[in-house]
Amino acid sequence: MSPARRRLTYVLLFEGIGIVLAGGFLAAFSGETLGTTGMIAAVTSTIAMAWNSLFNTAFEAWEARRTRRGRPFSYRVAHAIGFEVTLSMLLVPVIAWWMDITLYQALVYEIGLITLFMAYTFVFNLGFDRVFGLPASAR
Repeated sequence: MSPARRRLTYVLLFEGIGIVLAGGFLAAFSGETLGTTGMIAAVTSTIAMAWNSLFNTAFEAWEARRTRRGRPFSYRVAHAIGFEVTLSMLLVPVIAWWMDITLYQALVYEIGLITLFMAYTFVFNLGFDRVFGLPASAR
């Protein structure tokens, strides 16, 4: 699979599943309707897709310069943490604005989403690499 096609497949699958997870999580814990939280999830997913593409491009460029081949556990952990922390810095203000809540309240929701998505990111990446193989940067 070409790098561009691999990235597109990755982003679409990851975010599609992520919208369902995030919308359900926010509805369960915020008291908002699933329609409202589903819209928030779709908007934040759009932001996340753009960031995902940029972040993964940068991560793979870093990975290609490493002498160690493959994707050891430490690389997977660094990827998951790096992505979630930087994405959260982008999303907290959006969630606060959309839900008309304070930045602190949005941060609390985001911490819950981070917890959910840290595990999801790790498991998804592991499964994605097993189904589609490692990218050229990791071989």
